[in-house]
Amino acid sequence: MRDAARFSLDRVTCRYDGKVAVQDVSMEVPAAGVTAFIGPSGCGKSTILRCFNRMNDVVPGFSLSGEVRLDGQDIYARDTDPVAIRRRVGMVFQRSNPFPASIFDNVAYGLRLHTRISRPDLEMRVEQALRAAALWDEVKDRLDSPASALSGGQQQRLCIARALAVDPEVLLFDEPASALDPISTQRVEELVTELGKRLTVVIVTHNLQQATRVADRTAFFLLGQLVEMGPTVDIFTRPRDPRTEQYVSGRFG
Repeated sequence: MRDAARFSLDRVTCRYDGKVAVQDVSMEVPAAGVTAFIGPSGCGKSTILRCFNRMNDVVPGFSLSGEVRLDGQDIYARDTDPVAIRRRVGMVFQRSNPFPASIFDNVAYGLRLHTRISRPDLEMRVEQALRAAALWDEVKDRLDSPASALSGGQQQRLCIARALAVDPEVLLFDEPASALDPISTQRVEELVTELGKRLTVVIVTHNLQQATRVADRTAFFLLGQLVEMGPTVDIFTRPRDPRTEQYVSGRFG
């Protein structure tokens, strides 16, 4: 049986100052599992990713035509609150961006911002988020320490914990391991795989091996267009489009 779609895009075209970055993209992202976006630099994959939580709205000169639906809701409709969308759709960026605050306050930030919560409940939710990000055992005795004291890999997992604390339905990753060492990269990949069992996860990656390790489905973008999308094993072993075959075999990109 076909998986239900969490996101549906219908003929989405994105422009920056009138210049087309993504053209006529239609696709569905299932609610279950991990979906990877691959393609060479400048192909539009990060632009599409940021459409899912309207992060492109903060970019001067950005415009979008077409429809982006989250569980059937047009998230670019005039009466849609982008802040409400971002509470449902969390995001982890290429470089870790912890706030200049303690480990605890980093994770608690969104909870304090969006909810009225007691201190015991706040402490419980922070611990749950840190455990979900596979970081609790490493920081439980120094929650009041500055987040800046953590290693790069730990800071990235802290940012994942911060996103998870508000209980999102979707988590977007934009090149989350590109600045990390191999051991930290492995931990982030294991975390992405685990999160995909209970959340909708979409990851942009330049690392083709990473896509094969973590993704259930893969979408290949080229020159602002979606070339093809399907089960990861099919994209990498029996792609339908010759351009996909050339890219995944390393002949360009």
